[in-house]
Amino acid sequence: MAEQVAVSNDVTKLIERIKDIKIAMLTTYDEDGTLHSRPMYTQEPEKDGTLWFFTEKDSAKIYEVRKENHVNLGYSKPDDNLYVSISGKATVTSDKELIKKYWSEGLRAWFPKGQEDPNIALLRIDIDRGEYWDQPSSLLVRAFGYVKAVTTGERYQPTGDEHAKVNP
Repeated sequence: MAEQVAVSNDVTKLIERIKDIKIAMLTTYDEDGTLHSRPMYTQEPEKDGTLWFFTEKDSAKIYEVRKENHVNLGYSKPDDNLYVSISGKATVTSDKELIKKYWSEGLRAWFPKGQEDPNIALLRIDIDRGEYWDQPSSLLVRAFGYVKAVTTGERYQPTGDEHAKVNP
């Protein structure tokens, strides 16, 4: 039987789930068309769903998104049993006002010259769609689900289990 998945146009459902997860796995297409992923630090997401990441102008990811701007972001918080996948379009900017807006002093480790570093850029991701899996995470709930599945032969569907697609 096919799983019924709720569909929403409310991007805030995605943003609410990822706002406290700072590291995303960004996946781009490599020059030969294979997928290439790397961890990226997410700046505070905008309410409209725009996501920002600092990067170096001369990095491989910049070359890759200029060649093919469709990307994927994967977020996970295993302790809370929360997983989010976001597809979108990436663009690169060196806009000094945006760099100033999102700058934090901790970024100096990657950009020693600060906001004026000539190699600094921002990667902007505009969300096309996303999907999340948000399930109760307590050990007791998982143990109960296991026991129910073993004894009844049926899959346990806990209250509060949420799987949805978001198409802004």
